Amino acid sequence: MKQSKKDISLNEKDALQDMLDVEKQLLTFYTTALTEGSSKSFRKEIMKNYSSSAEDQFTVYEQMLSRGYYEVAPAQKQMLDQKAEIYSKVLKQIS
Repeated sequence: MKQSKKDISLNEKDALQDMLDVEKQLLTFYTTALTEGSSKSFRKEIMKNYSSSAEDQFTVYEQMLSRGYYEVAPAQKQMLDQKAEIYSKVLKQIS
């Protein structure tokens, strides 16, 4: 039996995840447009849209977090130390 659109629906968690993914993708597109834009008026408009999309993304993230749909694990000190060492080495190389 073939399903129609009315037979398929997302639950709240899936809908929020989809919204989060879309906002992240939009931010990627806006970043590309910003780096490729050649006029100040275009870049200004893209920055405005980017900022708005970033706020929307964070709002969706906060909603997911508050509902327990998105878990953030605290970083372990060892991992932080390793990353700091890597970036320190890179900084020394480019200085």
